[in-house]
Amino acid sequence: MTTVTSSAKVVDQWISRIHQIHHRRMSKLILGLDIEWLPYFPPEEPNPVAILQICVGHRCLIFQLLYNDTIPRSLREFLANPDFTFVGVGVKEDAVKLLEDWNLIVGGTMDLAEEAAKKYGVDYYKRIGLKRLAMALIGKSMKKPKHVTLSQWDSRKLSDEQVEYAAIDAYVSFKLGMLLMKNDHGRKYHSTGHSHCCHDHMPLRLSETNCVV
Repeated sequence: MTTVTSSAKVVDQWISRIHQIHHRRMSKLILGLDIEWLPYFPPEEPNPVAILQICVGHRCLIFQLLYNDTIPRSLREFLANPDFTFVGVGVKEDAVKLLEDWNLIVGGTMDLAEEAAKKYGVDYYKRIGLKRLAMALIGKSMKKPKHVTLSQWDSRKLSDEQVEYAAIDAYVSFKLGMLLMKNDHGRKYHSTGHSHCCHDHMPLRLSETNCVV
C-alpha cells in the first residue's frame, strides 16, 4: 500500500502503523529511501526536494514536502533514529540534500551500490544506478521512463505514473537492502529473463494506492 500525502497527521499515522507492525525488529529496521525534485539545468540553482519516499515491507510513504502543512516531529525522530538503516543508491547524497533543503537528519544510511560491490567483490556495482543493480542482483527489470524521471515533481497532484515510479524506487531499494543485509554469503542472482518489478514483486497496484492530499 502506498500513501501519498502532504499532511503531517497522515505521516504521523503512517509512522505509528510502522511501529505497530515492526515493533519486534525496530532495533534493526531496514527502509528504502529516495527523493525527487524538479529537474533544473545549470547555471540554475538546484530545486529543493519535492517528495520524500520511504518504504518498508509492503508499505510506502510519499510525503510531498513542498506542500506540507508542517513537518511532524515523528518524521524527524523516525529519520534520525540511529537504530534504523535507510538504504538506496546515492542515499548518502540524498541525506545531505534533505538536511540542506529541509533540515531533516537521516541517522543511518547504507549505499546499495557500495555494499553490493563489497559483498560480491564486483567493483562495477559502484558505478551503476538502481535499475542496473536490481537487474544484476535480483534479475528484475525496472521501468524508469525519462518522461517520468524528468517530470514535474513539484506538482500538487502527482500522476499515477509518478506515484508508481516513486514507490517502486523506494520499494526496490528496500528489497535490495534486505538482500544485502542478510548474514549469509548469498550468491549473486543471474538473470534468465526480463520480468518487471512493478508486476512481479511490487506490492502496489494503482487501484490499491491510498492517495491523501
